[in-house]
Amino acid sequence: MSISKSRAVQTRWNIAVLLLGWLFNASLTFAEEWKSAAPMPKGAEEVYGIAAGGKLYVFGGLGLGWKPMGMVMEYDPDTDRWTRKRDMPRGLHHVALAEVKGRIYMFGGFTLPEKGEAMWVPVNQAWEYDPKTDVWRSVAPLPAARGSANAIHVNGRIHVIGGAAFPAGLKEEWVHPSRIIAVGTHEVYDLASNSWTKAADMPTPRNHAAGGAVDNRIYIIGGRIGSVFIPNAFNIDLVEEYDPATDQWRLRAPMPTQRSATAWGVYGGNIYVAGGEIRHRDIWGTYTAVEAFDPRSNSWKRHSPMPMPRHGLAGDFIGSHFHLVSGSVQSGTNAPGLVTNTDRHDVLVVDGK
Repeated sequence: MSISKSRAVQTRWNIAVLLLGWLFNASLTFAEEWKSAAPMPKGAEEVYGIAAGGKLYVFGGLGLGWKPMGMVMEYDPDTDRWTRKRDMPRGLHHVALAEVKGRIYMFGGFTLPEKGEAMWVPVNQAWEYDPKTDVWRSVAPLPAARGSANAIHVNGRIHVIGGAAFPAGLKEEWVHPSRIIAVGTHEVYDLASNSWTKAADMPTPRNHAAGGAVDNRIYIIGGRIGSVFIPNAFNIDLVEEYDPATDQWRLRAPMPTQRSATAWGVYGGNIYVAGGEIRHRDIWGTYTAVEAFDPRSNSWKRHSPMPMPRHGLAGDFIGSHFHLVSGSVQSGTNAPGLVTNTDRHDVLVVDGK
C-alpha cells in the first residue's frame, strides 16, 4: 500500500473512532425547543453572563486592540427587552462572576497597561454589583492576580479557581498573551468577613473552563491548558470535582467534547455547557454543542445543538430557559479589524416548560 493510501485509511479510521466515541460517551436528546429572544443591543465577543433576580446580566465585551468595552446589559424575559446599565467600574475582560442572594460578584480579569503597547495585564480587583440599585462597590481583592478563572458560590463562600497569570519571575515590561499561563490557584472569599483563605489547588491548571456547584460540591469542566491564548493552548475534556468539606479533588466523567470559552449554567442538578472554541493550524472554529453533566450519576447527556456556533458568549438559566447571548462565530481572523461578533440571543427550553 502506498504512503498516501495508508494515510487516507488512517484518516478515515481516526474519524470513525471519533464518531463512535461521541456516540458512546454521551446519550443523545434532541427533542427540545430553541427560541429566539431579543438580540443584545451591542454584540461582542468575550461577554460573560449570570442570572440574578429573574433577569440575565451580561458583562464585558472586548473591542479592537484588546480594548475592554466594560458594558453591563440587563435582559428582562418578561418584557423581552434589554436595558443598558452602569458600566463596569474598570475596563476588564475575562472576569469571573458569581451570584449570591441577588448580588453579583466579579473577580480578577485582564486590562490594558497604563502606558505602552497593548497587552493583557492580570488584575486582582474584586467587586460587588447590586442590580437593583445599579451600584458597584469594591471588596477585598484577590490574593493572586489572574484572569479567566471560575467563581462558584457554596454556603456563603465564593471559590475562585484556576485561570491564567503571568509566569513567576517574569521581568519583561511587555509580553504577548500567549505567554500568560494556566494556573490551578484556588482561593476562597468569605462574604461575611470580606476576607480570603487558601484552599487546595485544582490538580489540572486551566483557564476558559466551565463550572458549577451541585449538592455543595464544585465542578470545573473542560477549558484549556498551557496558555490563555487559544493558538498556544490545548482544549481538554477533564472534569474535576472539589468537596469543600474535605478540601479534596477527584476526577469525574470527562466532557464528551473537548472545548474552551463556553457558556454554562446549572438547572435541575445538571451543569449545561454550550458553545466553545477550537483552534488548529487550518481550523479556527466554534461549537454548537450543548452537553449536560449529571454529577449524581456521573454521566453526560447531549442536548439539541445551538442554532449558531460561537465562543466567548454569555449564558445562564432563568428558570428552565438556557439563555445564550452574543459571542463570536469563529476563533479569530487573519485580517485586523474584521469583526465576527453576533448579537444573537438563543434560548433552549429544557423540560418543555
